[in-house]
Amino acid sequence: MADSESSVVTSIDGLNALYAQPIERIAKKQLDHVNAAGRAFIAASPFLVLATSNQQGLDCSPKGDQPGFVEVSDDGRTLFIADRRGNNRIDGLKNLVEDPRIGLIFFVPCVNETYRVNGRAQISMDADLKRRFAVKGKEPATVMVVTVEQTFQHCAKALVRSDLWKAGGRGRPQGVPTMGEFVAARNPETDSTAVDVTYSQQIPNELY
Repeated sequence: MADSESSVVTSIDGLNALYAQPIERIAKKQLDHVNAAGRAFIAASPFLVLATSNQQGLDCSPKGDQPGFVEVSDDGRTLFIADRRGNNRIDGLKNLVEDPRIGLIFFVPCVNETYRVNGRAQISMDADLKRRFAVKGKEPATVMVVTVEQTFQHCAKALVRSDLWKAGGRGRPQGVPTMGEFVAARNPETDSTAVDVTYSQQIPNELY
């Protein structure tokens, strides 16, 4: 068996030696703003994954709403993301108070390409901004204001390999834990089926 320490990559040069150089078009694809194509992608996106960090570690959270729930400023240099109701852990928001760096990846159903935005975010409680993002008369508690630093589309290989969208058309895969089963795994006395029923009934009334 090979020595485990000798098989670990410990330098950028060592890492680069393992991969071919990206072609020029790929190496230079990033922009410092959301262009027209990126704006169209974000307008069609009902779902994103948001990454933040602090001194203790990292957080990666899903965010979703109706397509176009993320607004882009006219100059393409700012994003506005309403923070909808969740479990109130607010891990990502706490991280942003400590470290404003943020990474976003946008998805569009049945589209294998994704769109990535990196930048720095502030958490706003501005009354006019919150009112702008009200849904059914309910305002978000806060709105993330993201200053865009880097944007680029991401190639389709990961989603093609995973067959993500075709898999979704077959319904919930057998054996994937439900919310109730996750709760029961931590609290064995819990009735997982009862949790699932209650959760499914509560969700429609707790989105905004």
